[in-house]
Amino acid sequence: MRLFMLCSVVLATLFTRNAQAQSLGNSLGLLEPSGTQWFQNQYLANPAMAGIDSGMHLNAAYRRQYNGIEGSPVTGHFSADGALGNRVGAGFKVFNDEAGLITRTRLAATYAYHLPLGENGSQLHFGLSLAFNVQRLDYTKVDGDAADPSLSAFNRRDNYFEAEYGMAYTNGNLFLQAALPNVRSLFTGKDYGVNGGGLFFTSASYRFTPEQGVISGIEPKVCYRGIDGYDNIVDAGLNLYILDNVASLMGMYHTSKSVTAGLGVNIARTVILQALYTTQTGGIKSYVDGTYEIGATVNLFR
Repeated sequence: MRLFMLCSVVLATLFTRNAQAQSLGNSLGLLEPSGTQWFQNQYLANPAMAGIDSGMHLNAAYRRQYNGIEGSPVTGHFSADGALGNRVGAGFKVFNDEAGLITRTRLAATYAYHLPLGENGSQLHFGLSLAFNVQRLDYTKVDGDAADPSLSAFNRRDNYFEAEYGMAYTNGNLFLQAALPNVRSLFTGKDYGVNGGGLFFTSASYRFTPEQGVISGIEPKVCYRGIDGYDNIVDAGLNLYILDNVASLMGMYHTSKSVTAGLGVNIARTVILQALYTTQTGGIKSYVDGTYEIGATVNLFR
């Protein structure tokens, strides 16, 4: 109970820090996170989801934004998580993003604890990730004087350590989540831009399971995200599970004035492939294309 109260206090502080995130900031990455984090790989958004069920889960995603523009962002994700037994889960995730001259890499290792609350299946989940962040300039892409001392000064900066904290409550098909993606910068006030300035992530979802018909599951979900330097964003949509989970169709609307849609297929209940497209956010959709993404999941030892 003390642990639960402490976690509640930590999460409450994010709403006081939320405050004045209204002007344009320095990163578009958190406006358009990986589309796989909504349903396919929720561990990306919340470390408490590591090892939340049996088996091991391997996830990978590739995303390309603003197709046709030189130096447009290209992002890759890889993660692995699973249950270790005795209520403990663990995970590891790698994020790599290349945009113009800058390459940004984030490595994170996660410990999660899953606490049963009774015989009705209710559980509390806690997760903590320690992350290592690296940002570098690629001299080979410099259009100018590669010997400029400001370029080497950027690459000589210290690498940055960060922490991610998350918690969740589950009861059957109900999922309630909250996470802090940048704990260190949240409390120190120093934003190094290593994770786009994310302040908090919250979500609620429930999966309905019709007994008959083509639709085998309907999972509506709503999320509320805070990002330093931007208006907070609401994400709302649902995932449809089709033909006993052989296929899926998802859609999410974001108050940043964009939409994410995805089509997935489940092969032998082991490999999940999903293709996603996110329309461009409001304000620049007339100038560039949206975001294309492919995600893959392999479920082992279930």
